[in-house]
Order: sequence, then C-alpha cells, then structure tokens
Amino acid sequence: MEPMTAHSARALRSQGALAVLRHVHAHPSAKRADAARTLGLSSGSAAEIASRLKASRLVDEEASALTGGRGRPSPALVPHRDGPLVCVVDISHERWRVACVELGGRVVTQEAGGHSGTPDVLGTLAHQVSALHARYGHRLRAVSACVAGTVSATTVVQAAGMGWRDVDLGPLRPPGLPLLVGNDASLAGLAEARRGAGAGARVVLHLTVEVGVGGILVVDGRPVDGATGAGGEFGHMPFGDPSLHCPCGARGCWDLEVDGRAMARALGRPAPRDPRTAAEQVITAAASDPAARSAAGAAAHALGRGIGALANALDPGVVTLSGLATDLAATAPTALENGYTAALMRYRRAAPPPILPSTLGRQGPLTGAADAAFDTLLTEEGLEAWART
Repeated sequence: MEPMTAHSARALRSQGALAVLRHVHAHPSAKRADAARTLGLSSGSAAEIASRLKASRLVDEEASALTGGRGRPSPALVPHRDGPLVCVVDISHERWRVACVELGGRVVTQEAGGHSGTPDVLGTLAHQVSALHARYGHRLRAVSACVAGTVSATTVVQAAGMGWRDVDLGPLRPPGLPLLVGNDASLAGLAEARRGAGAGARVVLHLTVEVGVGGILVVDGRPVDGATGAGGEFGHMPFGDPSLHCPCGARGCWDLEVDGRAMARALGRPAPRDPRTAAEQVITAAASDPAARSAAGAAAHALGRGIGALANALDPGVVTLSGLATDLAATAPTALENGYTAALMRYRRAAPPPILPSTLGRQGPLTGAADAAFDTLLTEEGLEAWART
C-alpha cells in the first residue's frame, strides 16, 4: 500500500468536512452525534471536523436541551452567524421577492413587491441584489434566480405569462459572483423532493399548474433538467387538442387543457388575460356552480391523464403537486383519479405512484433556488474559495 501523501490526507479531510456541511444544510440543527452516526464517522472525527468548520465560520455548535439521560447531550450543528449566504431572486407573473438565505435554508432577510410584467423590473431587482451585496460583502456567495418561464442558461427564453422572450438576467449578477437561473416549477420540485412531500423517495416527479404545467423529475436529489437547463417543460407535450395553438409555437400542448384557458373554453368564455386568476375563480365557484364544477372537473381529468402518461414514461416513486394542481386535485379528486388510472399501463394500476400535495407551497421555488446555489458552494472548490475570503 502506498503511503498517504499530504495532498490525499487533505482531500480526505475536505471530503469529511463537506459531508458534515452537506448534512447540516439538509438537516438544520442536527445533533453532532446524529451526523456522525449517519455519515459513519467516529465521535472524535466528528468533533474534529466540527471544530475546523467552526474555525472557518461555516458552522457553529449550540448546546442541546438536557434529556435526563446520562452524560452531556450532543451539541447541535447550526449555521455560523458569519457564514455564507446566497441571494435568491424569485420572479413570478405579478410579484417578485429578493431574499438572503443561509446554510440550512433559513431566510435571513427578504423584500417583496409587484411588477407590471415587463423586463423593466430587472432594474429594481438589480438594485435590491446590489444592496444586499454591499450589506453582506464576501458572505454573499451566489445569486440564484427562479422565473415563471422557460430558461436556458441565464436567459428567459419564453415566459408566456409575462410576455417575455429572450430576456437576459445578466443585470442581476454583481461583480465576481456566479448567477444561476432556473424555472420556478423545476426549482420547486427540487425543494419538494429534498425537503417536502417527496423527501425520502429516490425518484420524484413534481408538477405544478399556474399558467400551464411545469415541473421536474428529480432522481437521487438531483434534477434531470436537460442539456441546457430547459428540461421539465411537461406542459408542452402534445397531450391536448392538436387544433389549438400554444404561445410556445407548438400545437396541442397539455398546458392548454389544464389551466384557466381550458376552463374558459369549457364555459364558452373568451381566452382570459390572466389564466391563473381565471382558474382560481372557476375553482372557487365550483362549490356552488355546476358549470364551473364541470369545467374544473374536465381540467382535473386532463391533468390526471397527463400524470399517468408521465408515470408510464418516467417511473417515479411519488408524484408531488403544487400551485393550482393541488386546488384541482382537491376540487375534483374523482375526475383526476379517473384520468390518472385510465392513462396508466395495466401493470401499474395495482400500486400506482402516490400523488401528494406539496408541503412547501409558495415557498418551494425560493427554497429550491437556494438549494441549487448551495449545491455549487458545497464543493471542494467552494470551500477553498470561502477559505480565501
């Protein structure tokens, strides 16, 4: 056996520190003894790694409450008060949020506001990000944006709800910081798989309905987002009427069968300017209006059929729903279930993947965007860069 070199010893120490750091991020306030047990570390190694992470201002330790058992309880590992932060910019159809998030996912500070739907909002958002950069300095390690639209690299290729095409989010990048951009539904799915209703399942399919259908397939905690980051545009699969034109340029998209546009057609109404609000109104009216109940049921049935098709193709262990998808499932559960079962291959019907409502709700996109940013920081390179500051 070759002797261990200084470089290999440092690598092993770095890997141990990374493992503990990732555990703290995934399990905020985890006890040191529990982290050691989960990661297969001796108590001495865990204590030594925790000491180095404290010295690096990455984690701290807090005394755990006395349990009445023998000995002193293991301390809890928590984010250091001077530790790294990421900035999340959340752009939805009519609202925006800018937040700083620490290791473990807690929001440290947040501002929010409305916008008119034009790319002019980027000026306001860039100012918010610059102010946070000035406030937190080197602690701010990355900017992660989530947008209600199709994304490729740092460009919003299309956001039908806002009328955006080929909008570069580069103005959000402060000097020297990386910028990540992701679809809001995909990032919500990442968070749901790691921290929400899908936690513990190896393969999670997440779907949300806002203006159309978005989502992501998450395997072993990693999103399957394609070659350019635009994966998860499930709403543009041709599950709908091929005579209908979609704003994306294709025909017969699933989007057009499940949101406020579909419900307006079913009620003989013109296409709504705001499909999400239109859908909310129909779903609310479904409790007392048979026509609205029928329209919501048809959309729920179309949603279920699409979920069944994706279950056949992707073989998820669990399906999670957020946004208007959860409202449709609650309003017309039988219609959704019938559509889902009818679309499933026969052998899947005995034990189909369960369909679960989101536990993170509207916090999902922000949480997922923060996790995506920390994924780039919780690496050997990320730790080395932090040490240099």
